[in-house]
Amino acid sequence: MWFFILGGAVVMAIVGAIYLVSRFRRFGIVRAVAGERVWLQRLLACIPLVGFAVYGLFETVNAVIILLHLAAFWLIGDLVTMIVRKVTKKSGEGQSRVYWTGIIVLLVCAVYLAIGRYNAFHVDRTGYELTTDKSLPNGKLRVVLIADSHVGTTFDGAGFAEYMQKIQAEHPDIVIFAGDFVDDSTTREDMIAACRALGSLQTTYGVFYSYGNHDKGYYNSRGYTPEELETELTNNSVTVLEDEVVSILDEVYIIGRMDRNEGERKNSSKKRMSMEEITKELDKSRYMIVIDHQPNDYAAEAASGVDLVLSGHTHGGQLIPLGPVGRLMGANDAVYGKEIRDNTTFIVTSGISDWEIDYKTGTKSEYVVIDIVGH
Repeated sequence: MWFFILGGAVVMAIVGAIYLVSRFRRFGIVRAVAGERVWLQRLLACIPLVGFAVYGLFETVNAVIILLHLAAFWLIGDLVTMIVRKVTKKSGEGQSRVYWTGIIVLLVCAVYLAIGRYNAFHVDRTGYELTTDKSLPNGKLRVVLIADSHVGTTFDGAGFAEYMQKIQAEHPDIVIFAGDFVDDSTTREDMIAACRALGSLQTTYGVFYSYGNHDKGYYNSRGYTPEELETELTNNSVTVLEDEVVSILDEVYIIGRMDRNEGERKNSSKKRMSMEEITKELDKSRYMIVIDHQPNDYAAEAASGVDLVLSGHTHGGQLIPLGPVGRLMGANDAVYGKEIRDNTTFIVTSGISDWEIDYKTGTKSEYVVIDIVGH
């Protein structure tokens, strides 16, 4: 699927670039310099694309994102302009030489992406309140959910540590990290700093972590192995769960699932346990919290009778219109927020950061605070 997504993005970027050259030619400064020489108009109109290309040498993904947004906004601007001219019965000939459509498009797109960048780099707090008939330690539980830090994208290891100070101020009973802690671009130094920051959290019952699809790396290009990542986490008192269960005071189960992509990894001999397998020996009268990075197994998780399933992975849809498109394609059972199926509550966070992309136009960066009141 990723092959088709990336291939489609490349094709759209090429088409978008050609379209933008035709739009840039309409600016008065281009016509003033080039006159009626079409070849020179085209050459001057390509100058902004050279800027995209240079930026793309350092930030390929974000350069493509900006180019696609600009092309899309310009297409909308052209359609609006065409409709206005049809309604007002003006051809546009003899009008002002100022290319108002282009100016407005550039301003609107710049503001739109600036808001998206703010949403990506500014981490908000999202709260949920849940109730249960089951017993909880001291009758209540405060769970803080974090996911998708992809350390090195919008913040480094030191920046991650600063956010952990905000989470510490929430006075959590449990901190759960639902995968994609690091990425292929995360340096060893940032990984170590982030592990120390995560392990420094003072909680009532501990910090629990399950892998995401990026945590173990794809290209073996990092300065550390998956085993070294796990060692660093466990040395900092973070409990790593991969199809494993931990009991808290004989009242709460924390169930950490193996990432659903683990079996697809090269040379992987692991097979993810089903929810039926992982819960069959558990006392169903206890409150059960599941960590599952990808929100893709809702039917089985609801059927197993667990109480709460916490996920990330989707980045809340990341960019408009990826959220609705993902739902239509059935890529995930949910994209963002809270959903209840039978007696199971599902919560998907948009994550505290991003993979490579510096913009969130369809959502925001966040950490989640869940207050559960028991019997």
